[in-house]
Amino acid sequence: MKASAENVTYVEFFPDLRLQPYIYCYWQLKTTEPLAEPFHYRVVTDSCIDIIFDLNNPEENYVMGFFKKFSEFPLPTSFSYIGIRFLPTMFPQFFNVKASELSHQIEHLSLVVPQLSDFISNRFNETQSAAEIKNLLDNHLLALYAKAKFNTDNRLYAGIEIILKNCGSVNVQKDLNTGISPRQLRRLFEFYIGDTAKTFSKVVRFQKFLNSMPSIQSLKQNKLFFDAGYYDQSHFIKDFKDFYGITPGKAFEDYG
Repeated sequence: MKASAENVTYVEFFPDLRLQPYIYCYWQLKTTEPLAEPFHYRVVTDSCIDIIFDLNNPEENYVMGFFKKFSEFPLPTSFSYIGIRFLPTMFPQFFNVKASELSHQIEHLSLVVPQLSDFISNRFNETQSAAEIKNLLDNHLLALYAKAKFNTDNRLYAGIEIILKNCGSVNVQKDLNTGISPRQLRRLFEFYIGDTAKTFSKVVRFQKFLNSMPSIQSLKQNKLFFDAGYYDQSHFIKDFKDFYGITPGKAFEDYG
């Protein structure tokens, strides 16, 4: 995937095939030349946990937890950020870290996974190509994967599968009957996802809507928010503003 703004580019690239069930992508956000003013970077809610560092200063490396609302960060006028985007539940599986302890915040990676923080600090620099970065990350993460002890709790993943199959349109109390109590299910979701099954379902529903490639015209004519499981326009607009940061009309006004 590629996207760009003026003098800023964003690229996603796949990890090693063996890592793809656990890591959605690596990504790079960088300036192609110094900007006239700081860049405001909006992060849309997606249920993933990301590791982030700047090739210009890799000692400053962070982990960004689950956010139930959009986030926006002012970046300097020159940067080259690298990210590792873990699929939901996988960061806790790799590192045995409770996801809810990272939720709604960006934490120094050295305080969470110090060995990985040291690796990033000492092995990366601004001269490296995307291929070199991918190779370094693949090799290190494959080694970590070989040592990780994965908890494949069928009750948790059965609940996640129900949510995904229904594109987030579920009644948590009635539909997520996976053989454990609501309290136990909540505890599993908070440990591995970072929030409740209800919040995760809302994010899945929102992402389904985004993946339908909406436009102003389709929003008006086809009422895509109904197809995505929203019951009325007001709830749809509220969720969209929470997860995206602006109204759907503003977000898609450039796409016709």
